[in-house]
Amino acid sequence: MPELPEVETIRRGLALKVSGRRIVRAELRRPDLRRPFPPLLERRLTGARIGALARRGKYILLELDDDGILLLHLGMSGRITAGAANGEDARHDHVVLTLDDGTVVRFNDARRFGLLDYLRRGEEARHPLLAGMGPEPLEPGFDGPYLARALDGKMTSIKAALLDQRIVAGLGNIYVCEALYRAGLSPRRLAGTVAGTRAAKLAAAIRAVLHEAIEAGGSSLRDYVQADGELGYFQHRWAVYGREGEPCPGCTCAEGVRRIVQSGRSTFFCARRQR
Repeated sequence: MPELPEVETIRRGLALKVSGRRIVRAELRRPDLRRPFPPLLERRLTGARIGALARRGKYILLELDDDGILLLHLGMSGRITAGAANGEDARHDHVVLTLDDGTVVRFNDARRFGLLDYLRRGEEARHPLLAGMGPEPLEPGFDGPYLARALDGKMTSIKAALLDQRIVAGLGNIYVCEALYRAGLSPRRLAGTVAGTRAAKLAAAIRAVLHEAIEAGGSSLRDYVQADGELGYFQHRWAVYGREGEPCPGCTCAEGVRRIVQSGRSTFFCARRQR
């Protein structure tokens, strides 16, 4: 599933193509993805002008000039691209928006785990998918003291805690593994023991790895591409994720990168460097 860097990369790429443009034709080629599309969505979108694009966690929010917001989530395999009409409809292009300058926005989702929803501006914080979400890790206020308070008393692993969207928004398996490696923290460490210097190092590592990933266009695994169809490149900089058995960067441990399973997900780490 695309994580914060991939979603932010798509948001930025889409904004360059669609902000200020009017939707002259909206095609919903099926009635649903992960959930049914809102009633009259096709009619609401046709003729609407797109304003600013925002991101909340792993969701993209497109402002429309009727005071509405189109909420997008890519799910496991979704991709959103914006470009010229190619004259050939892809089998999994389930939502297609044609803009007034000829740009065609395609929401392609082979597994149909993505979603679209429509809400009124000002309702974002109350929307069931966004309510209760934790702070954005790239915004002011996400730092060591916040992280220490959020983790205080938690008896779950730090890996599981960072995947909890109520603690921090937008993180997923890849970037949690990479941030824990940079911070020198074992993914099995109890979350409640991450305080003081440890919390400060972890918050800084999270922010650093996310910034670097966004600059590289995200990590391309399986289906992810940027809004212009190009791949991301951060997968070439992974220190531990997906590198089981390979040497740990800057480490002389004989075992190399280890893989364990936590809550059904693969975790990659260095047992020597991460305590």
